[in-house]
Amino acid sequence: MDIREFLRRSFIYREPEEYDFSLKPHEKETVKKHPDFSEEEMEQNGNYVSDTKVLEYTEEKKIFPSIEVNLEYLKTRYNSLVNSDVVIREFNLTARNKQFKAFLFYIDGMVDTKQINDFVLKPLMLRNSANTYADTENQIISEAVTNNITVRKIKKVDMAEYIYNCLIPQNDVKKRTEFSEIFNSINSGNCALFIDTLEVCFDIDVKGFKQRSIENPKNEIVVRGSQEAFTEAIRTNTSLLRRIVNNENLMIENIEVGSVSKTKCAVCYMKNIANNDLVAEVRYRLNNIKVDYVLSSGQIEQLIEDAPKSLLPQMIATERPDRAADLILEGRVVIITNGVPYVLIAPGLLFDFLASPEDLNLKYQFSNFFKALRFLGLLIAIFLPGVYMAIATVHSEFIPTELLLVIMGSRQSVPFPVFFEILIMEVSLELIREAGVRVPTPLGQTIGIVGALVLGQAAVDASIVSPILIIIVAFTGIASFTIPDFSLGLYCRLTRFLYIILGYLFGFVGIAFGLFINLVVVCNMKSFGVSYLAPLLPNVGNQTKLGLFLVAPWKRESRAAFLATKKEKKEQHISMAWKYPKKT
Repeated sequence: MDIREFLRRSFIYREPEEYDFSLKPHEKETVKKHPDFSEEEMEQNGNYVSDTKVLEYTEEKKIFPSIEVNLEYLKTRYNSLVNSDVVIREFNLTARNKQFKAFLFYIDGMVDTKQINDFVLKPLMLRNSANTYADTENQIISEAVTNNITVRKIKKVDMAEYIYNCLIPQNDVKKRTEFSEIFNSINSGNCALFIDTLEVCFDIDVKGFKQRSIENPKNEIVVRGSQEAFTEAIRTNTSLLRRIVNNENLMIENIEVGSVSKTKCAVCYMKNIANNDLVAEVRYRLNNIKVDYVLSSGQIEQLIEDAPKSLLPQMIATERPDRAADLILEGRVVIITNGVPYVLIAPGLLFDFLASPEDLNLKYQFSNFFKALRFLGLLIAIFLPGVYMAIATVHSEFIPTELLLVIMGSRQSVPFPVFFEILIMEVSLELIREAGVRVPTPLGQTIGIVGALVLGQAAVDASIVSPILIIIVAFTGIASFTIPDFSLGLYCRLTRFLYIILGYLFGFVGIAFGLFINLVVVCNMKSFGVSYLAPLLPNVGNQTKLGLFLVAPWKRESRAAFLATKKEKKEQHISMAWKYPKKT
């Protein structure tokens, strides 16, 4: 570009030939100063500006007695001129043969309009014996006759109480006095009824949004066991737990997380079993999450776990109500998040992630055998490629001569070193696994089979990798599938690469050093105040076997000591009283 073109572009304006959009920083709006509030208070709590007045919005904002002010305030807060799903139904309400201005406020698509028509608008608008009853302003609530003298107790009629008790035939109606409570209710699918001259609002439960029905578990499949799974609706999930636990001591506390989303969470525990300190700690951590929004239980898990930088899972995530109920009865705490079909269970220990929901449904001998297989699969999934790398590159003297000759013969035509060769296969395996998860379900299994067979055989035929390495990688992949917990499986997949690098650089010494560091970290980890390796470390009483391997059902007398539950015994010393009637 010459100097003339540079000067022309610099000093002569031309219309741009292409549309160019640039995002500018948000400019802070200026608001009118309110005489009753300081600028700091208005900036902290937000501001509501109208043409005629400045109303400061806080979480403690009370309902106005004027229906026009309430209506204008709600319209502005919900931007009713823009939001097409916000519905405002204004009407005249008849109560005690008098008419009042009123309006309903709700979000279309989240309510059941039939309930609104039949149980809210119809009894309030149509004339009937309830709303046309016109007695004196005072109401006789009790009358007694003593010595031919009639004693009457008279109370002035409260219009809010009269409407609440006589005119709204709905099973769940609450009186609200603050706008913050009304906003939460409207956003969750309720409708709000405002009446002129009343400083209360009626919060009416008319939820009717579509939700997924109870289905079979997708990931935690069992042969002998319940075939019900959690859904996205928090009340459906709590009802599943109620139905299984079937005890009045089951406590379900609601906690809102997120200053913007106000995601509903339910903390579930047994009042007469769970440790009070554990419940208080879970409640404390949830109440002190200072974020704008939380949309999944995975986000909550990362925000409340003890060691968020650790790759190991520290809370149990399950989609099975029977497993959650079993752990609740053992003394743990369950956290249910609205909109997520997985619940979190605290505390989560290492050996919990090797347990399967099927274990309690089988004889304890079979369960222990399968648990030992899973533990073996965990070790193979983490260490096998690294051990092969250490033997093939540093410690070849550990291999018998005949096997060494076979391995060397199979690698004669491979142009790459062992380290690069194993990285190619491990990365290929991870790509195939990730592709099988992301593609549509009918194609997932096909991609896994085609990728494993076709690519593996093609790599061997092309002399890119050796056949022995295909066996090592395939065996490692199969072993990783035995791990029942998804998060623990991800941990194994990632740490496997670390041990491959250590085995390549330092051999068995590097693997031993990495294992030592890993054990030190794990031994110092805690999950909600409980040692991550419990009940193995520390050894509490005689309950070391509890959690590692199952004992016979008639010997499971005590709950886990590391949970410090209020009720230690969960069965009698002689649980099979039919077999030993004289000892009971």
